[in-house]
Amino acid sequence: MSMRLLDCTVRDGGYINDWDFGNKTIKNIFKKLVAAGVDIVEVGFLRNCEYDPNKTLYNNVEEIKPVLPREKGNTKFFAMALHNMYDISKLEPCDGTITGVRVTFHDYDIDEGMEFCKKVLEKGYECYCQPINIMGYTDEQILGIVKKVNDIKPTGFAIVDTFGSMMKEDLLRISMLVDNNLDPAITMGVHLHENLSLSYSLAQEFITLLINRRNIIVDGSLSGMGRVPGNLCIELISDYMNRMCGKNYDADALLDAINDYILPIKEKNPWGYSAPYSISAKYNLHRNYAENLVDRGVLTAKDMNHILAMIEPHKKTVFDKDYIEKLFYEYQSNVVDDKEDMEALKKVIQGKEVVVVAPGKTIVEHEEMINDYIGLNHPVVICANFISDTIQHDFAFFSNTKRYEDINKEDKSVIVTSNLTRDGKNAGYAVNYNNLVSIGESGSNNVIMLLKLLKLLGAQKVSLAGCDGYSKDKPNYFDNNMAQAHKISAENNQNMAARIKQLSETLEITFLTPSNYEGLL
Repeated sequence: MSMRLLDCTVRDGGYINDWDFGNKTIKNIFKKLVAAGVDIVEVGFLRNCEYDPNKTLYNNVEEIKPVLPREKGNTKFFAMALHNMYDISKLEPCDGTITGVRVTFHDYDIDEGMEFCKKVLEKGYECYCQPINIMGYTDEQILGIVKKVNDIKPTGFAIVDTFGSMMKEDLLRISMLVDNNLDPAITMGVHLHENLSLSYSLAQEFITLLINRRNIIVDGSLSGMGRVPGNLCIELISDYMNRMCGKNYDADALLDAINDYILPIKEKNPWGYSAPYSISAKYNLHRNYAENLVDRGVLTAKDMNHILAMIEPHKKTVFDKDYIEKLFYEYQSNVVDDKEDMEALKKVIQGKEVVVVAPGKTIVEHEEMINDYIGLNHPVVICANFISDTIQHDFAFFSNTKRYEDINKEDKSVIVTSNLTRDGKNAGYAVNYNNLVSIGESGSNNVIMLLKLLKLLGAQKVSLAGCDGYSKDKPNYFDNNMAQAHKISAENNQNMAARIKQLSETLEITFLTPSNYEGLL
């Protein structure tokens, strides 16, 4: 019985950097993996794409050839294909450049995936069936797919824990179910994710269970590189195989590859255990649901747990952006009777100028000017999602759970949106969230919500301080601890400018401090 180690760094890890490793880095990673004695290296995806030599996405084997090392030792090279994203007619007959193709498919297109596998086999390649999210299958469905696999006799079949939700009991149950019913000649593989920080221990269980029963393959990647939270670390499982299973992988070559090529990527786009993704694994959900909520940058892990728990069973496996948007909106829209608070605020703000102080870095650079302006013009001053220690203000407006948790909830000058009243905190004023944000809007930016509130309260004019806009080259906040978790791009500035411009049609808005938005209006 053989036990082999497969590296999927430049394929699965490509979700981190859009598969753009750079041609030289791709070649060097392959050389290091060969030097380490890794049994199988996955070169990337076969995909209908515009070929770029710096990326690990290929239309055919001819495009793969230039990146493979001349000296391959005993290492084999495989590719992966999603059956519905690749035209199999583009794949040449096997000439030994790559010897295997791993084919993925969902529970709703198993038959199409099997037909694709047949064509891979007909072209002379080893073929490995990789059904997505095996944790979403009942035992009966697993037996059904095993029967189909036995009928076409591919080289291998893998247990793929797509959403990282597998526990030890699940692995043992599924492994034994597959092993007892799968043709003994078919290799069994396992592909694990790090949502629950269990991939290393689960891989050991898989090896212990099956090493003497059939041929097996274990997937890993350098430093666990893969979409957050990542994959099984190949350097860890190879060391385990060396110590416990008599293998002889070269740890130095793997560690050199990590140090030289992977750590620089990880510094820019980190991966690793993350509470929101452990929650998505808990409910066996498509990871994009957690990612969607994380990118909003306004929810605590507790909030995400509550929202993800609301997802219905038939929505779990295939990501539905409109559906999670609706759940997010419903969760945030904790309706309160805000008539009395709105009237009280209107008495203070109606017909007045309001200075909105956002937590951009420019409020430190222009602090004296801002305070002089306030002293001269006597506006109503409202801090947005924070409380300033250095700028005179009348109120602070919070719509972000994470920011609100850091302040004294008993402060009577604090205005909160109704989504923050769920825990019974006693802010000075509460206004309905759903009056300030519309379903379908790209995010619920605090400043935009505050501008909408000021419009409802009849403010005469609004001057913005610290509303700097996002920048990749310098800190976006005066306090680095306030940095949001969501992804920042040039589109943020465009979207914010467009929303400010729309509001400025009925509310006079000016900028007190320099802003990236101002030039886009």
